[in-house]
Amino acid sequence: MFDFLKKNKKPEPIFEILGTDMHNHLVPCVDDGSRSAEESIECIRTMQQLGYKRMYITPHFQFPRFPNDEDDIRQRYESLKKTLAENGVTMELVGVAGEYRIDDSFAHRMETSRFLKIDDKYVLVELSLHQQRMGVEEVIFDLHVKGYEVILAHPERYPYFNVHSPMMEHLKEQGVLFQLNVLSLGGFYGEGAQRRAFDLLNAGWVEFLGTDMHNTMYAHALCDLSHNRKVRKALEKYQFMNSAL
Repeated sequence: MFDFLKKNKKPEPIFEILGTDMHNHLVPCVDDGSRSAEESIECIRTMQQLGYKRMYITPHFQFPRFPNDEDDIRQRYESLKKTLAENGVTMELVGVAGEYRIDDSFAHRMETSRFLKIDDKYVLVELSLHQQRMGVEEVIFDLHVKGYEVILAHPERYPYFNVHSPMMEHLKEQGVLFQLNVLSLGGFYGEGAQRRAFDLLNAGWVEFLGTDMHNTMYAHALCDLSHNRKVRKALEKYQFMNSAL
């Protein structure tokens, strides 16, 4: 087992106010997240110490890098639930969803409607971290027409966006919900993402917070973040929709 918690301050349960984590990559060996059931167990135990009670797991669906299949992911998720129970982990796994990259294969996915959803209604989507893609608004429109509600993962991590970007404003006008990575508030992804994260909070544009937990390095960073007074104040000041999931 990993023993990083022995070397650091005890994590504070500051995320009790959220209750539910709705973005992480803890189904083992399906994307760039957890590499083993043991690592998933360690991360989930840490999340419990941080105050989380429930979680959705959201593997990447991104062709060709992560050409995951929904049926296979469901089976792996059920296997993980069984393993957690066998190891005495009491975190409530309430469902498996996906983090879907809006890419060249997304149109076909919409035709087949093969989405794993959060709370049976939200589709979690992401964009390229490097280059702005044209036609995103049309994709969002088509998802809404099909009856899905859309959550955009970590908008603060897209360097081509900020709260003054016309496209960002248009997405909010379309009813897109924004999910901030909580680690962005501590500078985990750099100063630019941290600045944009607080700008989005101050603009009132954030509906969800997610850990985006991939591995024990993220768990370690979250433990450190639990002692950050500025983050604690943000959790107390802003209202998020996590607890409704």
